[in-house]
Amino acid sequence: MKVNDALRLIAGVMLIVSLLLTHFVHPNWIFFTLFIAVNLLQSAFTKWCPMMTILRKFGLED
Repeated sequence: MKVNDALRLIAGVMLIVSLLLTHFVHPNWIFFTLFIAVNLLQSAFTKWCPMMTILRKFGLED
């Protein structure tokens, strides 16, 4: 799996998890959803995401 594919998979899973936590656990989990969205926006402009660095260290290719 390539870094970009894994990054999209992780972002999608984290968004679903955060929305489920918001609905079933506590409404303040919406801030986790907001954090993910802001990180996605930031990475669109800077072309850098912390998760990409982690995935590369695990051996995924670009």
